[in-house]
Amino acid sequence: MAGITNSIVYILLFISLYFEVFILLTYLELRPIIKYEDEKALEKAKYYPTVTIMVPCWNEESTISKTLHSLLNLDYPADKLEIMAIDDGSTDNTWEVLQKFSSYKQITLVHKENGGKHTALNFGLSQSKSELIGCLDADSYVDKDALKHIVQYFEDKQTMAVTPSVKIYQPKNILQMIQSVEYGWGIFIRKVLAYLGALYVTPGPFSIFRREVFEKIGSYRHAHNTEDLEIALRMQAHHMKIANAHNARVYTVAPDTLKKLYKQRLRWTFGFIKNVIDYKFIFFRKQYGNLGIFILPMASVSIISGIYLIGMTFFNAGQSMMHSIERFITVGFSPHLPSFSFDIFSINTEFIALAGSIAFIGTFLMVLVSRRMSEGKLSFGMDLVYFLTLYTFIAPLWLTKAVFNAIFSVKTTWR
Repeated sequence: MAGITNSIVYILLFISLYFEVFILLTYLELRPIIKYEDEKALEKAKYYPTVTIMVPCWNEESTISKTLHSLLNLDYPADKLEIMAIDDGSTDNTWEVLQKFSSYKQITLVHKENGGKHTALNFGLSQSKSELIGCLDADSYVDKDALKHIVQYFEDKQTMAVTPSVKIYQPKNILQMIQSVEYGWGIFIRKVLAYLGALYVTPGPFSIFRREVFEKIGSYRHAHNTEDLEIALRMQAHHMKIANAHNARVYTVAPDTLKKLYKQRLRWTFGFIKNVIDYKFIFFRKQYGNLGIFILPMASVSIISGIYLIGMTFFNAGQSMMHSIERFITVGFSPHLPSFSFDIFSINTEFIALAGSIAFIGTFLMVLVSRRMSEGKLSFGMDLVYFLTLYTFIAPLWLTKAVFNAIFSVKTTWR
């Protein structure tokens, strides 16, 4: 039994190390391109296409005003930008708050019966005539230069969608600080995946599409409450290019309690699993490139490995506790404290220990690189400590439940 367990751990650690080395080497290859994109971002766009930004909202009375003001402050020609705020049957004062914007020519206000986010987006699609169409979640805010940076990527006629860099808005407590590091890491990973042609999510906060995407492959679907993931997978299935504008920054409000975070991540993970099942034909198919051969299989394995490794950690900790209890029952309590001294020959050189240490260092380096990309500098703070020490223990909470829900067809809800 121990041999089987060790073999599984060896395989999972090898996969983790391989992925980290692959991503880091790809980033090193990508650095000249990123530098060029940063320089290009300082240039004035050659052409400003018409853009519609849809803002679907449901019970967002506390955030919607700031969201719309951030869009109004975009450095973009006013006559080329339409903002469509769509109230999806809110039960609070969202619609009343929206009325304060009725005098703005750029903003169109829409009220409809509740049908879910995908129905609000599809209504917006049916009304828009712009060349580019995007979405901004009602709890997110954009930098004034974000749209201008994104539009530059559409100078490539092959680019069908562009994703931004999503950051946490003013993290305050430990949970939000952990998410801040995680989102920064996501900025780094998303840039590498775009380079590999393997982006499988177009985030709700400010992903922008060419109109022809929806004309060719259809509108948004319910997609297990993760329509932003499904539309990206559908685009990949039709070989449509998705780019990433790492210099286009968007800020989103993060869950501030473990309950809210658990609910959000359960929906995300469950949606990923169910959508991957729906698009299983992409797996290991050469025509879908890096996404099918490597990235989607790796992302799927990471869920299982996360659950397994943390499960083994708790199992071993439980065994150690049981041995301590048995020793106490046998010999009683000993007040003698062990002495600590460093001896190089006492370092654990077993493969599992070494591989685990290397994997930890790899994760640390990836987080630092992501921080440099998202903030323009290398920095080390308590948020990084919280992420490296606590995230591993809380993530399996929703990973395990999401796998359970997917197996037994237990649906997740938006809220």
